[in-house]
Amino acid sequence: MRLGINTFLFTSPFTNDSVKLFPQFKKWGFDSVEIPVEDPSHIDPKLIERELKKNGLVCGSVCACMGPDRDLRGDETQQRTGIDYLKKIIDQAAELDHATVIGPVYSAVGRADAVEPQEYKQQWATVVKNLKEVCKYAEQKGVKIALEPLNRFETDFINTCDQALKMVKDVASPALGVHLDTFHMNIEEKNQAKAIKKAGKLLAHFHACGSDRGTPGGDHIAWEEIAKALKSVKYKGDVVIESFTTDVKVIARAAAIWRQIEPKRDDIAVKGIKFLKKTLK
Repeated sequence: MRLGINTFLFTSPFTNDSVKLFPQFKKWGFDSVEIPVEDPSHIDPKLIERELKKNGLVCGSVCACMGPDRDLRGDETQQRTGIDYLKKIIDQAAELDHATVIGPVYSAVGRADAVEPQEYKQQWATVVKNLKEVCKYAEQKGVKIALEPLNRFETDFINTCDQALKMVKDVASPALGVHLDTFHMNIEEKNQAKAIKKAGKLLAHFHACGSDRGTPGGDHIAWEEIAKALKSVKYKGDVVIESFTTDVKVIARAAAIWRQIEPKRDDIAVKGIKFLKKTLK
């Protein structure tokens, strides 16, 4: 397993200038970088790849940023905008040594409405249809997509591993897998280790986050059980620290970070990777 860091902890948006973060990531001991692409025009993949190699790092994952205009279950314009955006970041992921495209690729983050079962069924069919197109494109580019369940406050569509697995089954593409996140699972799953085991070989990406979005290990999550579960399914992908602080105000507002979670922002990365190296070895 490689240990990675999501750049949202330090900056938004990530641009070509953000490569200045890479030397510090390497110094802290990270293997990979997770890059949220808020707008494909913000980065030159060739430049990013060159700077990663210079620092002995890889881009293990490209995070899909699904705003209100990018929604695979929205109106026709939102669907097409979402599909086109996902195809663009798939192209960029391919240039970044075939990084995995991760996140809630199915819908806009923050869309959480109570809909009738029939409406939900129709939305599901729409997302399946759209993800089939996106995944076919990803297959052609040699890129994997990892679909992430979010907690109930961020989406009403896919909250659990079971729902994510059903979507993967319905889309039926070798490019599509599951992305699990300890913060979201802490809210939605009865048992995180069991969810990991249920995902099994379809687990394509993993976020290690504290129960409060803070440092992994400084919380109440059953990390030893999670480590054993990852080992039991022979998970070989990236384990990424994804956290947010009030220092990056746009993302803090989007992720409902209203207070300082740790004394220092860097603690989340420094103490987090130290804990993960010890726990996952």
